[in-house]
Formats: sequence, structure tokens, C-alpha cells
Amino acid sequence: MVAFRPSEDETMMRDEVVSFAKTLRTDARAFEKARAVSEETRRAAHGMGLGSLAIPAAAGGAGLGLVTQALVEEAIAYGDPAAAFGLAGGASFVRAVLELGSEEDAAKILSRYTAEDGFKRFGAVAWGERKPNPERAGFSTIATGGKITGQKSFVVNASRAETFVVFAQVDETQGWDGIAAFVVDADAPGVTVSPRAATLGLEIADVADVKFEDAPATKLGDGSAFTEKTIRFFAKTGLIMAARAVGLAQAAFDVTRDYCDGRKAFGKPIGHFQAVAFNLADRAMDVDAARSLVWRAAEAWDRGAPEKEALLYSAHAVSFALEAAMRCGDDAVQLHGGSGFMRDYPVEKFMRDAKQLQLCVMTAEQADQLAAAIEVGQPLSIGAILPTPETQTTLV
Repeated sequence: MVAFRPSEDETMMRDEVVSFAKTLRTDARAFEKARAVSEETRRAAHGMGLGSLAIPAAAGGAGLGLVTQALVEEAIAYGDPAAAFGLAGGASFVRAVLELGSEEDAAKILSRYTAEDGFKRFGAVAWGERKPNPERAGFSTIATGGKITGQKSFVVNASRAETFVVFAQVDETQGWDGIAAFVVDADAPGVTVSPRAATLGLEIADVADVKFEDAPATKLGDGSAFTEKTIRFFAKTGLIMAARAVGLAQAAFDVTRDYCDGRKAFGKPIGHFQAVAFNLADRAMDVDAARSLVWRAAEAWDRGAPEKEALLYSAHAVSFALEAAMRCGDDAVQLHGGSGFMRDYPVEKFMRDAKQLQLCVMTAEQADQLAAAIEVGQPLSIGAILPTPETQTTLV
């Protein structure tokens, strides 16, 4: 028998976060205008331990698995899909330290995010670059002699971060096999953050470029099995984005269903007309299928399934959930008619946020590449299946 039913503890935590998410929905427009989550909200989330679910107990966190994280991330996104990007810690940064660093690295670096003032602290991952290197595969950002030089783009929480995990080239002759990850302090000499960018959606996410000029850097981890660890980092972080996509899709569906049930035409709710009813039914199936795929993948990681199985399930979840969220957001606007693009209703924000979620961590296309590579037995390589300047850069 196959079952993915949350445990009693997981259900209790999800219900608690659902209550918290109601306040996020109420404040979503104010947060979007401010391009940040309020300190009061960040403090409340920190008090609930939402930013430290994955952080090991040795660093003061809960050390919980991906199923719990997926449930929590979905609940937060149901309130406001952008809010999670403005809460302290940062899913990408924490996951990078956990997957690429040692236990000692995790305890040293992440303990700051579980401290009493942890709600003020942000980390960021500097992965993307705007243009491919014209002379070779790999990053243009170079790490040598304990220093990093180069420019990274599409960095989430760039101006808020006190620490970066920076991916850089250490061996220019090895292409994507010659990269490594480093920890760089934001206030170190040689680090410059550009003004934050204006984005289509997810306005709370603080996206900017970061320039490194001989910036002091400390290698993260020992570099062993680096390709495998990096792919695992993207798959697990992508799964968190997929959980957020499910929350967004559910919110868009619920708001639209209620609208179609309340608005009447020709003497009956518009949801009773076949064209609208079929659309709602399809989007309900999207939400349910996406959630099931996310739970299946998270459960596979938590039970220690063979890595390629967990990677395959994650690829399926990421690809489907991101596309499902976009369908739900798009159809929500369509079924609201002229009201759909008015900011009196939340659906236009759902659509914009869904589009930008599709460009966070792994795109559906990259998830498809990962799934296909596993299915046909192709060796898994960073350049072939991950968001690189040579293929399609994303917000990480």
C-alpha cells in the first residue's frame, strides 16, 4: 500500500501555519508595496521556528524532513506566495550549506539563524551569471588563492544577506566539473551589491547582482562528489519552490471557485455553466496532482530512497507544480473577467507570482531534462540539467 498521509505532528504544524498564513493574505498588498515582510511578521515566523525547520538540532534548528517543510511552505504560500522569500534564513541558502558543507559548517554557519535575533538574518546563494563565458564552459566568476572575482546575477535576498554561498570556477580546464562553492561575508572587502531589480512578481524577493573583486572566500565542504551534491541541492530546493507553487495554485483555485459561485449571469452562478465548470474541474485536478507529486518526492528523500528515485520524483514534482500554478493563476484572471486584472482582487498577483516562481531555482524545462536524463540512463552533469548561463539562468 502506498500512502503519503501527513503524521499527526505534521498536520498540527500545518494547521498552525495555516492560521499564520491568514495574516499574510491580509497584509499581502502592503508587503508587496513595501517590497518586504514586516519585522513583526518575521519575528512571529521565527518564533514558530519556520525558518529553521531544516537546520539540524546541533545548530539549534528542528532538523525536520522535507515532508514537513513542504507542508509548511505550501501553507505559507497559500497566504502569500511571495512572503516566504522575505522571511529570515532563506531556503536556498540553508539548503546549500546543508548539502554542500560538512556538519561542522552547518553548525557554525546556521546557528546564527536560530538565535534569538535570527529573524533579522538572511543568507543568499550566488549562482547565476547573465552571459555564458564565450571561451569555455563553466562560470566566469573565478576563485583562486582564497579570493573570488566576478559578478553574479539574479541573487535572491542579495541586499539583505549577511553571508553568501558563491559558486565559482576553480579549474578553468574542467568546465562544469571544475566549479566549487564558497562562503563569503557580505561586509567583506571587495563585495558590492547592486540596487535591487524591479521584478514581474514576488516583489518581496530582493533580487540583485553581486560583484566580487578579490573578495575573501572560504571553501564550503571538502569538494568531494561536488556534482552530485549540487544536483541534490537544486532538486531539494526546487521541491520547496514546487510546494510554494502548490500553495499558490490552491489559493488561486479557491478564490476563483468562490467568485464563480457568487457571480451570477442569466439567473445562475457562472460556475454552473459548463465551460466554466470544466475549467474549475481541471484546475482542481492540477492542484491535487501537484500536491501528490510534491508529497511523493519529499517522502522519498525522507525515507532514504535511492537517490535517482528521489531525484526523478523531485523532477516530476517541480515540472508539474510550476506549470500547474501558472495554469491556475492564468485561469483565475480569465474567469474573473475584467475584474481579474484589477488589484481589488488577488488573482492578478497570483498570476504574476506564478510566472516568476517558474523562474526560481529549477524551471520546468530543467526538471524535464533531469527526469529525461535519469530515464534514459544519461550521466547527470551540471551543464546539461541545471540553470546555467549557457541554458537558462534563474533566481536562486
